[in-house]
Amino acid sequence: GVKGKTKIIYGLYAVYKAEFEMCVDDGDCKGQTFTQRNIMGGIRGSFGTVWAGKHDSPTKLAQKKIDLFNDLEGDIKNTFEGENRVSNIVAYSSPEINGFSSTVAMIPGEDAENDNGGLADGVSYSVSYKQDDLYLALGGDQDVDGQDLMRAVAQYKVDALKLGFMYQQNENDAGTKDESGYFISAAYKLDSAVTLKAQFGSIEDDADGDKEDSLSLGADYKLAKGTKLYVFYTDNTDSSVGEADSEATAYGLGMEHKF
Repeated sequence: GVKGKTKIIYGLYAVYKAEFEMCVDDGDCKGQTFTQRNIMGGIRGSFGTVWAGKHDSPTKLAQKKIDLFNDLEGDIKNTFEGENRVSNIVAYSSPEINGFSSTVAMIPGEDAENDNGGLADGVSYSVSYKQDDLYLALGGDQDVDGQDLMRAVAQYKVDALKLGFMYQQNENDAGTKDESGYFISAAYKLDSAVTLKAQFGSIEDDADGDKEDSLSLGADYKLAKGTKLYVFYTDNTDSSVGEADSEATAYGLGMEHKF
């Protein structure tokens, strides 16, 4: 993908980002060679940024980087609601003031016949605070992907140890799901090259007693500034009342290069 900004006049910029996923193993990303990820355009100035496109919601972005196994089998999206990349998003992000910043987004619907054609059919927001090694955030969704949701996030770095925590509550519009759960993560930097990682998430549905747990363990080995080797193990378990647990495990070895 590409991203950048272009000066319009002094203190005012046009900003843009276009990001795509390419499936290199078999060329099939849900029937396509390329799939759309975050794409947006907007205007940025001292007032903040007004932007629109197809993009991760403010609630999803509020988690920052507490998910240590993002885009792998242990990704937080496999257990928790709220990890939405939404279409038609129109948003405003404030500048950072004394460590505080916020984003509010409207997600207009497209189905006018079912009262989903209004400007603010869905609303997502986040408020965050960052100071040195501490990060705190509160995010929420209203009528986004059929869910009303609230999450609180914290991340703190102590020397070589980085800790993450999230608490979430959500219920769907149909009233058949009423979930609450937590997520914790820890990354410990052994030296300049090796980082050990672990995370655990658990969420339970008060409506039917179903429960989902996710445990991931792994390690990164830094080869260069933008390149690392990684290994991971993940165990995802679904527990339904009156039924045997459904368990899925995954092992992985890979390399990541950022450029």
